[in-house]
Amino acid sequence: MKLLWTEEALERLKEIEIYISQDNPAGAVEFVDKLISLAKTITDNPEKGRIVPELSIEFIRELLYKNYRIAYLIKKKSIDVLTVFEGHQLLKKEEIIRRINPPK
Repeated sequence: MKLLWTEEALERLKEIEIYISQDNPAGAVEFVDKLISLAKTITDNPEKGRIVPELSIEFIRELLYKNYRIAYLIKKKSIDVLTVFEGHQLLKKEEIIRRINPPK
């Protein structure tokens, strides 16, 4: 199964790296690499992650790493990483639905 990253997810990774690099540049790269590596593990088992509690949608799941959440969408032939964000935040259903079905 193919793993695809949305623009938002890639942007969030950059933001995370910039934030952490203020205190620890080498640690920032290592942390983001770990997030990416963890996301790659879902290609073999897409249902590995838990269903996002605040959404309760079977095909939108997440992996947890330290205090971050990697939210992804399971499709027939691919997995889309929707976003990466701090664990204390809630994933807003309206924003996710808009990303899955963008306005035309």
